[in-house]
Amino acid sequence: MKTLIFREIKTFPFKHLLHSFLLFCCMTTAVSSWATQLLIPMDATQNNHLKAYGIAYWTLENGVIIEWLLNYKGGSFLIPHLQEIERELKIRGVRYQVLTDGQIATIKAQIANPEVNMEVIQLEKAPKIAVYTPPNKQPWDDAVTMVLEYAEIKYDKIYDSAIVMGLLPKYDWLHLHHEDFTGQYGKFYSSASFQPWYKEQVKITEANARKFGFNKASQFKLAVAKNIKNFVLGGGFLFTMCSGTDSFDIALTAEGIDICDQIYDGDAADQKAQQKLDFNKSLAFQNFTLNRDPYFYEYSNIDASDLRNNLTVREAEDYFTLFEYSAKWDVVPTMLTQCHTNVVKGFMGQSTDFRKDFIKPNVLIMGETKSINTARYLHGEFGQGMWTYFGGHDPEDYQHFVGDPPTDLNLHPNSPGYRLILNNILFPAAKKKKRKT
Repeated sequence: MKTLIFREIKTFPFKHLLHSFLLFCCMTTAVSSWATQLLIPMDATQNNHLKAYGIAYWTLENGVIIEWLLNYKGGSFLIPHLQEIERELKIRGVRYQVLTDGQIATIKAQIANPEVNMEVIQLEKAPKIAVYTPPNKQPWDDAVTMVLEYAEIKYDKIYDSAIVMGLLPKYDWLHLHHEDFTGQYGKFYSSASFQPWYKEQVKITEANARKFGFNKASQFKLAVAKNIKNFVLGGGFLFTMCSGTDSFDIALTAEGIDICDQIYDGDAADQKAQQKLDFNKSLAFQNFTLNRDPYFYEYSNIDASDLRNNLTVREAEDYFTLFEYSAKWDVVPTMLTQCHTNVVKGFMGQSTDFRKDFIKPNVLIMGETKSINTARYLHGEFGQGMWTYFGGHDPEDYQHFVGDPPTDLNLHPNSPGYRLILNNILFPAAKKKKRKT
């Protein structure tokens, strides 16, 4: 048995940490000498794309380095052939293939061809994940939280107080979802100010603001936003969806300016707020116009919901298209757009599409809704870190209303929209490579 185990470990094409070696020596039995690695295909043949990401994360978490084969069969994973990994693949219902040395060599030779748009990326360490979510129950669900739990990927919950206290640097990756950083409580006043959940949200936020010495919730939320921005500046990865995108940028541009109406903070908003916005402070958007109506469910004209309504975008016709990048040169966007299709079913949210006129020129548009010429999926670099904005609320619930039940991901194991979320989760496991120009 010792000889067989040594033979298996010796065939790994990676350097392993000592604890990984000990872990897998304990849980591994003999594997046929011709079977050296496991290929997890991520094309249309895969039974469960979402669980496959969970397997990749679990393997990294146990200290085993794996490879992401960009654009090969939908962005497949190549993993050392250990019996415990194979058992886990079977338990989670993920399709895989056992490959010989010769088969692996053929695949890598194909990928290495300079005429082929493919690349091999090494994933080294499972990123430590935080999800920004309030401790009190909200009447909507978070798509990222749901897919993390479905894929069996560990994460910590973190919220305002912990962020203001400086706890973000212990994490590699942070997610923001249906959130309002402007202090206007999602602009739900006209529709939900009488609801118990809304009243509790206001009460808790204002109490926390006073606890940390802020006079207003907007000032407290701005402090949270600035800490998140510094997290990215220092090398963190930020992924945000729905209103967590534009409200974050708006809060940053409005630093020191009162943009909240009296119904939100007790005094009138600054009538010259629009002229005072500093677009140098935002990550993605510029030159937008604030929506000053406190009863209107929209922060600004960044989101193109009105354009959708005017042009009558119907659910059956609502799709967005992913751009294709050079895997050998534009490694980062290639990782983030790995999918088994380049046309993805659309879905709505408080912030669904982004008007291209208000996107900064250094921002990369990775997906667009061609029918109305809007951006859907954005990426950029800031300092030592990177960020991604993804419009919409739930990739498998076209129009998720307040109070709707959560999506059952058992019904959507091959969801392209949820795959894009999971690409972002694995992304920090790779060595950072800046986009070449």
